Amino acid sequence: MSHPLRFPKGLYGVTPEWDDTDRLLEAIRAAALGGMSALQWRRKTATAQDGLAQVRRVAALCRELDVACIVNDDWRLAALIDADGVHLGREDGGMAQARLALGPEKIIGASCYNEPALAALALDAGADYVAFGAVYPSSVKPQAVRATLEHIEQGRMLAESRPARPRPAVVAIGGITAENAAPVVHAGADSIALISGLFESEDIQATASRCAALFT
Repeated sequence: MSHPLRFPKGLYGVTPEWDDTDRLLEAIRAAALGGMSALQWRRKTATAQDGLAQVRRVAALCRELDVACIVNDDWRLAALIDADGVHLGREDGGMAQARLALGPEKIIGASCYNEPALAALALDAGADYVAFGAVYPSSVKPQAVRATLEHIEQGRMLAESRPARPRPAVVAIGGITAENAAPVVHAGADSIALISGLFESEDIQATASRCAALFT
């Protein structure tokens, strides 16, 4: 019996480093039309002011499209714009702080790299999803540690074993494309996170459709 998830199943888009917000919004709309269920706003290079202006527009569009909007790294920013949640890496502060700021209804995801033990800790701390990667070589993070399909299987077993209902989800990230995603889904990923594989593809809507179809 499959349990409902706290984090939406399927395609999880992650924004590229684009300064052109109109272009980004158009791309997000295309991905949503193709079936993208969640979006993570991730900017490492924008100024705080430019970032805030962009993420406000992104969050508003996600609400319009009924796509879950997650902010990367910064739970204070997620709280400020009333995003649907936050994604925390190893250096991004404690989950308890984030939960206190965001409240029980918001989604908190955690990077677990290639460490199921880290996923177990995150799940114990109340994570709504645990993310493993990079599954394949990543152009965005070429130095990233590599997670195997076995790590995803182990993460899925950990998530299934938790009493929390709806259950936490397992996300895979890193070098994933519509062409290489199937084994990752078969290994137990509830969601696949794509940056370049989605937003740099020639037909964003078609790519999103192919990814979403892997979950039906």
